[in-house]
Amino acid sequence: MQLYLDCPCTSFPRSFARDFKETYRYPPPSTVYGLLLSLVGEVDMKTHLGVKIAIGIIGDDPPISRIVRKQRHHKFSKTHMGIYPTSKFSKPNHHELLTDLQVVLQIDSSAETATVKLDERVAIALSTPEQITRFGGLSLGESWAMVNGIRQYRDDDGTVRWLERDNRGLIGLPFWIDRKTGQGTFQRFTLVDEFSTDCLVPIVPPTVLKKTTKKRTTKTKSTKKT
Repeated sequence: MQLYLDCPCTSFPRSFARDFKETYRYPPPSTVYGLLLSLVGEVDMKTHLGVKIAIGIIGDDPPISRIVRKQRHHKFSKTHMGIYPTSKFSKPNHHELLTDLQVVLQIDSSAETATVKLDERVAIALSTPEQITRFGGLSLGESWAMVNGIRQYRDDDGTVRWLERDNRGLIGLPFWIDRKTGQGTFQRFTLVDEFSTDCLVPIVPPTVLKKTTKKRTTKTKSTKKT
């Protein structure tokens, strides 16, 4: 299944961005996965683990605009329990935006274990949306970055350049974000003109190796009798 997505303005803040909110140039797989879950009304991120997503860009790279916007900075301490005066905790910061972003998505649910696959739920949402229970707007990225629409991809939509997995690629994007720690797991990509199976990114959390603790053994000194 290939989908066409049109987003007039969005931003994908880099994980290390602080006062100057830099953006990734291309939509991260973790963000696209969240959009698809929102489209079908799914709130559990682990429901469709194993799905593979490919991301393509139509046309040239979207231009980056830099604006100044007011951003709130919350300090959590015993003296600031939910009280954030605007004069003290708001200041202007630079923010990067992407405009006129046209994305093509390909979904492969062959490796999923869910009873109803994600591609099937997306097809239902597009054909008979009255069968889907969801809430809020459909956004690509932050909540304000709502999309113009999503539908099946057509050949006359334009030529697609695909993000292909490449360990030596110069494009690094997160494909999984740990909601408890905020730590991301990244994959490197390269832009290619033709689609291949290497363009499909499995959405799976990283395996965490358990640390093994060695038991300390105490040596007892033996006393010799004379």
